[in-house]
Amino acid sequence: MAVEIEKNGDVWTIIHDRFDEARNAMSPEAADAIVAAFEAFEASDAKVAVFWGKGGAFCAGWDLKYATTLTDREKLQKEIVEDLAFPVGAAPAPRGPLGPSRMELSKPVIAAVEGPAVAGGMELAMWADVRVMAETAYLGVFCRRWGIPLMDGGAVRLPRLVGQGKALEIAMTGRKVPAEECYRIGLCEKVVPEGEARAAAEAMAHEIARFPQAAVLADRRTIIESRGMSVRDGLRLEWANGIDACRKDAPEGASRFAGGKGRSGDFSDI
Repeated sequence: MAVEIEKNGDVWTIIHDRFDEARNAMSPEAADAIVAAFEAFEASDAKVAVFWGKGGAFCAGWDLKYATTLTDREKLQKEIVEDLAFPVGAAPAPRGPLGPSRMELSKPVIAAVEGPAVAGGMELAMWADVRVMAETAYLGVFCRRWGIPLMDGGAVRLPRLVGQGKALEIAMTGRKVPAEECYRIGLCEKVVPEGEARAAAEAMAHEIARFPQAAVLADRRTIIESRGMSVRDGLRLEWANGIDACRKDAPEGASRFAGGKGRSGDFSDI
């Protein structure tokens, strides 16, 4: 099976497993399966998902063996241009070429990156809320070499993470971007020893999942949705999201604090 889901309490780990076949390059079938897995996560009571590529590669991008079949222009027109086109109006968009890149989940996803996350694989890593990278992992717009543009959100998300100039340099040169540089420029949030990305991402996911979720999700929603807003409009959004969350969790949280929880900075049982 190209996709597996491992469930551990409030945390689901969604595993892409085509390493032996193609270093986890994405086939249409795997893309559909990963979308289905994240749809199941969104509909579940799970709180945080970890996205991991099995075998030491996050994702080597589009499966070029499949891409070679698109030299048939009729197949290209049907399977890419038409089937994956954004619809007119408010209808839901189909999946992206690499799968979940167009999904807008209400809950956080952490990418656990070992080895290459290149071309469309880099775009999938950037789709996640947070990236945890092994020190030997790397990103890169490697599809630059084959005349394939970024089509899974990479050209949109990259400048939002690292700024326009650096995004242009990375995208246009197609160079390898090692984990240490990713951390330094804001393209990942944590670097760990080789082989430990999944465990570190799952530990972070459990840390997030243990908090009252209404406030976590309100802050996540405001951070994402306020991009591009004026400060005033952003403050209005923050207030609306915050008030809604306060109604759900704050009274219980205040009672726990009043009862002695968290005193002297001890948050071990919160």
